[in-house]
Amino acid sequence: MHTKRSFLTITLLFLAVGAFAQLTGKHPRVTTQNGVLEGVNESGVEVFKGIPFAAPPVGKLRWREPQPAKNWQGVRKADHFGPNPMQLPVFGDMNFGTDSMSEDCLYLNVWTPSKTGKEGLPVLVYFYGGGLIAGAGSEPRYGGERMARRGMITITANYRLGIFGFFSYPGLTKESPNHASGNYGFLDQVAALKWVKENIKAFGGDPNRITIAGESAGSISVSALMCSPLSKNLFEQAIGSSGSLMGALSPEPLKKAEKAGEAYAEKEGYQSLADLRAIPAEKLLHMKAPRFATVIDGYFLPEQPVKIFSEGKQAHVPLLVGWNSEEMAPGFLLRGKKPTLENLKEALKGRFGDQTDEVLQKYHITDDASVMGQGGIDLASDLFIAFSTWKWSEMQAKTGGEQVYRYRFCHPRPEMVAAMAGKTAGLAGGVQDNKDKSAPKPPRAIGAVHSADIEYAMGNLPTNRVYDWQPGDYIVSDIFQMYYANFVKTGNPNGLGVPEWEAVNNQPVAPVMQINVDTYQKKDPELEARYRFMDKLFFPKEQ
Repeated sequence: MHTKRSFLTITLLFLAVGAFAQLTGKHPRVTTQNGVLEGVNESGVEVFKGIPFAAPPVGKLRWREPQPAKNWQGVRKADHFGPNPMQLPVFGDMNFGTDSMSEDCLYLNVWTPSKTGKEGLPVLVYFYGGGLIAGAGSEPRYGGERMARRGMITITANYRLGIFGFFSYPGLTKESPNHASGNYGFLDQVAALKWVKENIKAFGGDPNRITIAGESAGSISVSALMCSPLSKNLFEQAIGSSGSLMGALSPEPLKKAEKAGEAYAEKEGYQSLADLRAIPAEKLLHMKAPRFATVIDGYFLPEQPVKIFSEGKQAHVPLLVGWNSEEMAPGFLLRGKKPTLENLKEALKGRFGDQTDEVLQKYHITDDASVMGQGGIDLASDLFIAFSTWKWSEMQAKTGGEQVYRYRFCHPRPEMVAAMAGKTAGLAGGVQDNKDKSAPKPPRAIGAVHSADIEYAMGNLPTNRVYDWQPGDYIVSDIFQMYYANFVKTGNPNGLGVPEWEAVNNQPVAPVMQINVDTYQKKDPELEARYRFMDKLFFPKEQ
């Protein structure tokens, strides 16, 4: 009898300890449509990492639309990131939350501040940048903890990259039930959003309050998701930082992309789709493939994005969109030649022909000195990615039926910490070794370079140990986070403690929020005139 009582006492104690662990959130559990997940509690924010939102795209599922994730039995640990997508170290300075990389990469991560699972919290889904050839949801700069502490669920999701995510080929189009190929990375994003719609209630979220966001390739992805009939009804708001599909990166026709894929396969000696799918992932990654374009595939993208937006067929959602003050340096245009006016003219003639002089005039580039000045920076930035972002905001304001808020992020990063001496800052926020020790140190950026806004907007400055962050950096980050949080919660960035921000809709000169230590709104007629001039050069048929 004494033994039975002891056993009962121990059993009740064990159950009580388990119940206490659930109450304190040490090992929070959530039941999704595929099974039970067990995450971790990070001081009040519950984190679930490495959640499969689709079947592994391997073997016969390579270059297929993402298929449903399989159910699992028991409790699945969700305490570490899933593998990063297959990619080469093209930027050199990217930092990841895991060293694992695999073709089996379709996993997402959730940060939720929910206490009861019934709050109906707004949701932010962030897609990473990296030119559609690099990046991962495990990168610390995209981590969702800080935004979760501002009252929302934050999610990052992997998608296929490079040849794994954007390869078109006649055999793939033929076997597809949708008669399409390519854009697999975008289809992964659609699958992730569908998973969020179906499962976010379990994490305390509202499936009807989803905001999608991204920077660079992530921003391009957001513009694409707004276009697609597959995804435009899966979210209620959108945020884009530096990039859209309306400019230099406009999609190609499917037939052209198929020919490029077929030519590549033949060059490498592969005659069939079965042969291509049999190539080991690591070998395929290291084969010298061209950069495959996004495509008008008739399925994810039925038409050119500019046409979709001009006809008002895109998602009619509020949009917060902007770019950085120094997206690219003038050397981007000069291709290694000396920074002279004549060399710049020569570099631009292939694109602008007889209108080259007028382009230079619009940017106040009149002599050798101005080539590397603000005019040269503005021209390089616009041709790289800023103009396409402006075009997106302009089109959405005209035909999207909702408010559009435009910003320009102007705050330059501080100096790198002393320990980084001899290193060069990279585009992804990290550093690279100087290959040529005798080369002169590049001039410090006078504005905010491409991708410099991410840690500020997401509140993740402490995750980047490269820069010597100062109090002003944290002020800027706090302002930017508040704008983001207000927009995610209400579709409007305005709120207590931040300067008033007007929408651009129906205004003769668009108000643009200049985000910096001294954040303020500015109306710049010359800037708008410059973009409208460039618009006529890029899209003459629209005019």
